This record gives sequence, structure tokens and C-alpha cells, in this order.
Amino acid sequence: MKCGAGWNPAAGCHPPSAPFHLTTSMRRILAIESSCDETAAAVVEDSDTILSSVVASQMTTHSKYGGVVPELASREHLRAIVPVVREALGRAGTSLQDLAAIAVTEGPGLVGSLLVGLTYAKSLSFASGAPLIAVNHIEGHIHAVILESRRDGHPVELPALALVASGGHTHLFEVGEDYRYRLLGKTRDDAAGEAFDKVAKLLGFGYPGGPVIDRLAPHGNPDAVRFTFAKMKGNPLDFSFSGLKTAVLRWVEARNLNTEIAARRALLAEVPNPSTDQWLAVTPKTTLDLLASFQHAVIHELLTRAASSAEACGARAIIVSGGVACNSGLRHAARSQDVPSPGLSTDNAAMIAAAAFPKLASREFASLDIPAQANLTLA
Repeated sequence: MKCGAGWNPAAGCHPPSAPFHLTTSMRRILAIESSCDETAAAVVEDSDTILSSVVASQMTTHSKYGGVVPELASREHLRAIVPVVREALGRAGTSLQDLAAIAVTEGPGLVGSLLVGLTYAKSLSFASGAPLIAVNHIEGHIHAVILESRRDGHPVELPALALVASGGHTHLFEVGEDYRYRLLGKTRDDAAGEAFDKVAKLLGFGYPGGPVIDRLAPHGNPDAVRFTFAKMKGNPLDFSFSGLKTAVLRWVEARNLNTEIAARRALLAEVPNPSTDQWLAVTPKTTLDLLASFQHAVIHELLTRAASSAEACGARAIIVSGGVACNSGLRHAARSQDVPSPGLSTDNAAMIAAAAFPKLASREFASLDIPAQANLTLA
């Protein structure tokens, strides 16, 4: 249940024993993010000043399994949530009594992971009396760009077109001047980041493989392997990356790459985080060309559909966000667009706080009985 301007303590928005009174001098939000495999907390002031941002990664835990294991992710969140939040408050020189609100990701994501962050945020809200603000994870990625652009003196012009691309999401949204959203397109199968990771795993580069492809792609020819995308029936702004992944599989099968793939897996078993030079030593030029061509095809598809969507909705700016926005090839191709810094592209809590400030201004508070929503939509 969400609580609006008629904020009712009886509805569970804050404990009756600790009434909260919002004042103009209280402009700090503590945010918690735990939607997947990173435990994050941040304190943001006045919507664009990041006082602290702490992220505890679980990459080492999951890499040996070739992907995120939900049960292990939940367990790691339980271990990390208290020290991460404590460190974020400490770095910001902030106590719970200094907060205007506590924001938390309510979805989408892994339900067990979401529950850890959501439950702890509810507990802090109850203990301190600070109101709780529930934030959509995808909206957070959009506001990461809005935060940095405002801080750097060139605010994003609205309405804007937002491309959110990560391991779990690939969406196109129209962002209205009142931060209302309209879904224009989405992936019908794999997310863009998921396609990167699956192709990397197929070729023996391990998990997460997207960053490895990004490091090796500059050493190949992006025009060497021609990939085509199917024309989408229905909504032409939708994405589909499964065919691209299958094309890579067929390319590999036609060339019998078992020996070189085995060599890369052996390297990964011996060296958990190989250097670029070590990867290059076990990756022939033809495979480097494949990686460069694959990355080029994904980037072209993302930005082409983003541009078409922006034109269709009359957007004044294009936002590119999500974990895939860390990709150096995408960052170069989208250099004229609004792209967050790498630290705010991957999952973090500062973006959750940024998305919470408009809700704070409109007193859009959440009650203490809100559930975690694994399949929460933004529009």
C-alpha cells in the first residue's frame, strides 16, 4: 500500500510512537538497493549531491556457477546489509534522525534479494519514524542520469527517451516532464546484457562475460561477421537478441572451436580474473573479429531503436542507462547522449535515492506492509 499526501500513521507509514515531521531543512535520503546480486546503500542530499555510495558485490560468489544463484544471493545480502548501510551513514556523517526519508527498491528483481533490502528498510523506517519510499529499480537507472546531469549543470531536457539496458532489462521509455513513463519498446526474449553474458559463456570467457567482450572487441574487426536482426512483427520498437545469440552458436559450431574454448576455460580455472593480454593469448584473430562484430551489432540495434523511439515521441533528449551503459563501445557510440558514469550505470543505491526525491516532494510514501514485487513494471 502506498500513502500519499494524507499520510496516515494508522496505515503503517510510520510507528505511532515515533511521529515524523518533514521540514525543509531535512533533505537527505538513505537508499537501499538489493534487487539482484549487489548490496548497496547511499545517502543523497538535495537530489543531486551524493554524500556516500557503498556497494558490496557478490561477483566472486556467483562467477563459479556461471550466473547468479538466487538462494546464494539472498544469503549474501543478509550478511552484507547491516555493515553496508552502517558504512553509508558513516561516510555521509549522517544519523537516522537526519533523514528526510528512507528509500528502497521494491522491484523488479529476485524476490529473495528484494526482501532483504525491503525488510531492513522497513525496520529502519519503523525505528526512526522516517517515512518509507518505495522505488522501481528501472526508474532508478533513469534517475542516475538525471542526477548526474543536474549536478553537472546540464539538466536532461524533458520529455526524454530512456533506453535502459542491463543483464535483466532492455526497455525504451518516454519520460514525461512529471516523471511519468510510457513504455515504447522492450525485449521479447534475452536482455542485451544477458546476450553478452551468454555469448561470452559459450566461447569460454566465463561469467560475467560482458566486460570481457568489451575489453577484447577493440582487437577485432567489427565488420568481419555480418549479423542480421529479424524485423519485429507488431511493435517495431521491440528488441530480440535470441537470434543473434543463435547465430553466434552456429558460427562456433561451423568452425569447431572446441580446442580454443577449452584453452580459455583452463585459463579461467587457473587465473580467476585474467588480464586482457592473457585472454588475447588464447583467442585467435577470427574469434576477436566475432566478438567485435557481435558487440557492434548489439550497440547498433540498441541505438537505432532508441533514435527511432525518440523521433516517434518527440523526445528532446536520449538517456542511455543500465549496466550495459558501462560498455565502452556503447559509451563511445552514444557520446552525444546522456549517459551516466560507470559507477552509476551498474546497480547502486544513489540512483534509488535520486528517484525517491520527486516522491518525497509529492509525499508519495509507502506503508510498512508493501511486498517485494519481482515482476514490477514501470509503465
